[in-house]
Amino acid sequence: MKPTLFRPGILLLLLALILPLPAAGSQDKTPTITDIIITTSASDLLLFATVKNSFTPEMEKGVKNGIPISFSFKVELDKVRNFWPDATLVEKEIVHRLTYDSLKEEYSVELAEKHRTEVTRSLARAEQLMSELNGLIVIARKKLVPDASYVLRIKATLVKTTLPLGMHYVLPFTSLWDFETDWRTIEFRY
Repeated sequence: MKPTLFRPGILLLLLALILPLPAAGSQDKTPTITDIIITTSASDLLLFATVKNSFTPEMEKGVKNGIPISFSFKVELDKVRNFWPDATLVEKEIVHRLTYDSLKEEYSVELAEKHRTEVTRSLARAEQLMSELNGLIVIARKKLVPDASYVLRIKATLVKTTLPLGMHYVLPFTSLWDFETDWRTIEFRY
C-alpha cells in the first residue's frame, strides 16, 4: 500500500517541478522603452533612452535583403498646472533609419537628432544605434520654470516601410514587423 501512495507523490512532485519550467524559460519579447534618463547640460534638458527587444530575426533578414527599417521616437514634454490643463511645451518626432549596403557589407544608420549617419559593419552595433536616444535635446533650460512639475512621455514605433508595387507578395513577412511600445511617462521637478 505504501509504494502505491509513494509513486503518485513522486509523480506530483516531478510535475510540480517540471510544469513551471517552460514559463520560466520563455521571456517577454515585446519591445519596451527602458533606461530612461532625464538630465541637463549647461543649456538644455537632455533625454537618454533605449528600446529593448526592438529587432526580430525576420527584421534582421529583411535588412540584409535590402529593406530599410525606420524607428520613430515620439517625445512630449508638458508642464503640470494645478486646476488647469497641462501646458504642452514640446512635441518631437525623431526618426532613425537603418539600411544595408550588400556590396560594401555595411550598415548605415541615419540619426535625425544628430543630423548625421553612422556606418558600421556590425549588425549588433547598428541595432544599438537604432534603438537608443543619446543626449536628445528636449528643450532649452531657460524655458523651464525652476521648482515646477513636468511630465515627459516617450514612445517608439516601427515606421511602416513602403515597398515597391508587388513586393508585398514576395516579402509577406513585413507585416510581422509592426510594433509600437507603450507610452512611458516620467514625472519630475526641475
